[in-house]
Amino acid sequence: MIRLGTFTPSVLLRVARQTGRLAEPVEEVPVASSPAQFAALADGSLDAGLTSPDNVLGHRGRVDVRVLAAIDRGMGLGLYSRLPAGQLPGARFGVDVPTSGFAFAMYAILDDLGITERNLVTLGSTPKRLRALLAGECDATMLNAGNELVAAAAGLALVGAAPQPYLGTVLVARSDQPGLAGALVATADAVLAGEHHDVVVSAAMDALQLSPDLARRYLERLLSPTDGLVAGGEVDPAAMATVERLRRTYGR
Repeated sequence: MIRLGTFTPSVLLRVARQTGRLAEPVEEVPVASSPAQFAALADGSLDAGLTSPDNVLGHRGRVDVRVLAAIDRGMGLGLYSRLPAGQLPGARFGVDVPTSGFAFAMYAILDDLGITERNLVTLGSTPKRLRALLAGECDATMLNAGNELVAAAAGLALVGAAPQPYLGTVLVARSDQPGLAGALVATADAVLAGEHHDVVVSAAMDALQLSPDLARRYLERLLSPTDGLVAGGEVDPAAMATVERLRRTYGR
């Protein structure tokens, strides 16, 4: 049994399972935050994780993990807000942790908007931040991977997108996981080639609690050449350079 730590339930994993590409059982384990995910990878309670590549950079030297495959280019990652951009100075900005990759992308968006007053609220994983945003517990936060579709359907506005090109999700582990990596990459390639689209829509409805219309929009996001799945699981050096530049600019 491979224990895979995820922030948002993985539609790609479900499609790989339903199409018979997973040769071994995989248990998907929800993680509360990026520090919690990497602590679990370090102590062996997780075997692998779907995470931001920035987390690999941020924990380098403390947790020995490898990037096994690139999964997506951000899946619509952007700053969603209850307030118009003009009212965001001094607003409450929800973050996983203030030194995470999604937070760094948010700081870049806020810089572009000229917003320097930032009241940060640490809220954990993306689904938690979505719930907090909808409940009014923060005014704006970074969302992606279907969470942004729910926010937009609720009337919340996109005020800025993550810098491009971007690398959103990678598969990481402390040791090789050829079965899991191969299954996810093969499934992504099949979806990009036009296969399994009905399975994707059904899996998105089930895993993310999306309506049929939003699940179809999720499929469109997967197929996007700028936001969606990465063919062959290969890391784009330019996209990784964006992640590294954001950490150099805003990180420790």
